[in-house]
This record gives sequence, structure tokens and C-alpha cells, in this order.
Amino acid sequence: MSEANVLEATVRTEFGKGAARRARAAGQVPAVLYGHGTEPQHLAVSARDFAAILRANGVNAVLSLQIDGKSQLALTKSVVVHPLRRYIEHADLLVLKKGERVTVDVQVVVVGEAVSGTLVTTDANTVSIEADALKVPQQLEINIEGAEAGTQFLAGQLELPDGAVLAGDPEALLVNVVVAPKEEEPEAAEGEEAEAAEGEAAEAAEGETAEAEAASEE
Repeated sequence: MSEANVLEATVRTEFGKGAARRARAAGQVPAVLYGHGTEPQHLAVSARDFAAILRANGVNAVLSLQIDGKSQLALTKSVVVHPLRRYIEHADLLVLKKGERVTVDVQVVVVGEAVSGTLVTTDANTVSIEADALKVPQQLEINIEGAEAGTQFLAGQLELPDGAVLAGDPEALLVNVVVAPKEEEPEAAEGEEAEAAEGEAAEAAEGETAEAEAASEE
């Protein structure tokens, strides 16, 4: 991320759930801009343009908001997405100043393949880093190519962009490579079931024979 994304914003004068629904129906996303001791500003931005910026830059997108002819740098702090319809319901934006460093959670992506016979488990999908607001990476990669069972990848092993530092625990486990559990062979399982069925049938037959002998003696 090398520059801010220009996004037109208008000041909202209506509030509440009804006003938010009307804004979304008009193709806008209700948003709140706050931080640095400023009064919170209630804004509305284009849903289409905002979604395009998030797709291209990730959830930590830096914005250059154009509000009433003035430009304001902002960081996308949080985005609420409808769980079923997947449209953006609301966004919180944080006021930024040029050169400011921020602490954000960045997605961790696993690439490559471990050796055959292993199982790769992911213990964490994000890590917290501190970086220049305009240089926050969209994602960080962990390359597990050729990793053997028993290999662990910790937060402190991640390659971070220049100037960025880990804000969380460097010993936090991100990815674990273990021996894959062996699956029970179907043929063996079927054979065991067949043997068990034959045993039950034999026991039933012996019981019937014993009953018949007892009846004949009477």
C-alpha cells in the first residue's frame, strides 16, 4: 500500500436505523470518522467505490476522504458486513496524520505444500504489527513448502516490510505441521464386520441346537 485511496464522502444529517437503511438503499455506506481528539463525523460513502478499495487493499485500507472540498487522511478501522447478503452495513474510520504509525491486524496466508503424509493446521489467521499507515501490507505469507512433521511457524519468524515491527507475541504459534492420522482401511473394516456377523450367526445357531436337544429330551 503506497498511497491513500481517494473516496468522496458526504456529511450525514440523519441518524438511526431508519436513516442507515435509507442510505444503504441509495447505494451508500454509513460511516463514522473519529480520532486525534476530534469530534466524530457521521459520513456516507459510495458502497461500490468503498468495496472496490477494500478488495484492492484489504481491510486496513488508507483513505483520502474528500469531505466538503477538504481532504482528510483516514484508516479503515472496522467494517461490518451483513452475514447473509454480504453488503457493507457500516464502517468505522480513524483519523490519520501524515507519517503516523498505526497498529493493525494483518491477515496471514499459507503458501506452498508440506511433505506427503503430513497435516497442516492453522492456529491464527492474523498477526498484529506496527507500521507506517501508508505502508501497511495487505497480507503476510508463510511458506510451508517441503515442511516436515514437527515443523512450527511462529509469529516472530514472519518477514515484515521495512519499518514494520511485530506488535504481538513473537512466540505465538501460527501454523503447525503434524503427522497425518492414518485412515482405517475399508477392506479390513469390512472383514472385521463380516467376522463379527459370522460369529453372531454361529452363536445363534448353537443356541437353537441346544434348545432343540433340550425339547427332544423332554
